[in-house]
Parts: sequence; C-alpha cells; structure tokens
Amino acid sequence: MSIEDTILSIDNQLSTSFNEIADIEVENFFGCYLLNSLNPACKGRTYIGFTVDPHRRIKQHNKGKDFGGAKKTSGKGPWEMVLIVHGFPNEITALRFEWAWQNPEQSIRLKHLNLSKNKRKCTLQFKLKILAEMLCIGPWARLPLTVRWLSDKKQVLERMPPLHMPITSGPINVSKQTNTIPSKRKKTSKQTLPINDDSRCFSSCSLCNNIIQPPMHVSCPKCSISFHIICLSKYFLKNTEEHYIIPIDGSCPSCKKSLLWGEIIQNKYTNRSCSLPTVTHSNESDDDDDVIQ
Repeated sequence: MSIEDTILSIDNQLSTSFNEIADIEVENFFGCYLLNSLNPACKGRTYIGFTVDPHRRIKQHNKGKDFGGAKKTSGKGPWEMVLIVHGFPNEITALRFEWAWQNPEQSIRLKHLNLSKNKRKCTLQFKLKILAEMLCIGPWARLPLTVRWLSDKKQVLERMPPLHMPITSGPINVSKQTNTIPSKRKKTSKQTLPINDDSRCFSSCSLCNNIIQPPMHVSCPKCSISFHIICLSKYFLKNTEEHYIIPIDGSCPSCKKSLLWGEIIQNKYTNRSCSLPTVTHSNESDDDDDVIQ
C-alpha cells in the first residue's frame, strides 16, 4: 500500500469517527473551551474555561455575571465558543488541563516553549498554538480527547494531535446530568441514588481469576466482562516497548473489540456514579478562568 493510500485510509477512518461522535449523547461531560469576543471594542479578547454544559455556559457568558457568567467576560460580548476539548475522565483532569492552557508560561509541562509572562501573546492563534502543543505531550497525549470546533470559522492546528484524538465539528449533545465528586466550585444536591455493589464485590477477574474488590474493578464497555484494573492495563501494554503504566488502547480479551483506555475508565465512573451526588455546576471557573487582555 502506498503512502497516499495509507493517508486516505486514515482520513476515512477519522471521518467515520467524527460522524459517530457527532451523533451520540456524551455522558459525564467535562470540557475545556475557548471563547473569542465578537465585540469590535474588545477585538482579540479570548477566554478559557471549564464546563459540564457548553450550551448553558455560553449563554451565561453572553448574559453577564448576574446570570452566572464570569466577571472577566461580563459586558465584553457577544462571545462565540470557538472550540471545546472534551473526553476527560474526570473533573480534576479537565481543570488541570484548563489551568495549563490558561497559564502556559507557568506550566511545568510547557517549560520547553520558553514562554515569557511579560511578553505573553494575546491572539486567538497563540491560544490554538498552545492547545496543539498540549495535545501532543504527556500526560494529555495519552487521554481519549476530542477536539470539537463549534464555530463556523474553523482553523487549523499547527500540530496534529495523536491519531486516537479525533478533530470534529458541529454541536455537541451533552447529557443533562453529570455525576462527579463534589468540589468547592459546585452546589451539591442532597439526594443520592441507591447503589447495589454486591455483584461487583463477588466478581472475579477474567484474566487472573481472583476476586475483585470494588476499587480495583473495571469492565469492558462492550461485553461487561470484569477485570482487575491492573491486570487489564498489563494486558493492553504487553506488546508495548516503552514502560508505561497507563495504556492508550487495546482489545478486550473476551469480545476482542477495540477500546480506548479512557472509555474503560469513564465506564467505571459511570457505573459507580449512582452512588455519588448529582451535582449542578452553577458558576464554573468564574474565579479560576483566564482572559487574554
């Protein structure tokens, strides 16, 4: 097969992946977004934030701080949400990504860029350049992330992300509820749903045949067969030359379906989410988001 045929094959696979992603509803959504001001008086102003509901969040930013928008964006709109990066396994991972994207000159992961805070770039292109770099370095390069363009004015990233990270466009269908571990930035409802962990407490690992304690339990999202998280990780990494602890992807030992490691972890949190409070994110990242002046 020629190089051209290989590239065409990859493009076709990615295009199919994009269509599938656009059609499904995303549960337990955690995303980091980039806003751009359309106000002529605030030309060049951008804003980076975290959200579990991009549709609600952009409305809040455009309505102002009295309606849940951040102080730094209030009165400087209208704003457009240029893109959003989603697929983070949990809120903490997304917030760490958000902080590094906001503060690249302070991030240890981005020290090799030799950025100066005093000469910080102020353009949308610069923020996209930082994003492209972040997607290609650890630990983010090993996450099952998706880059989704939400603006009609789609641009090109300077560096292509790893092949397991699709780049797509169009609106996203987000599940109405997100179950997560409560943090200071959220209001937690008092209601919790019952959970029955008896089946998982007595399940055995399909790789080592030993009993699995619930904290170490993961299952295949396709066939629901159970494993120790360490056993499955070692199975996925058995043909990897580099010494990683966390794999990127692999095939289920039972159903042989291809899986991203992030899918497995998200499935684990989804299965246990009914034991956690259902939370409402009111003012996401109001105090921690960064705005380019």
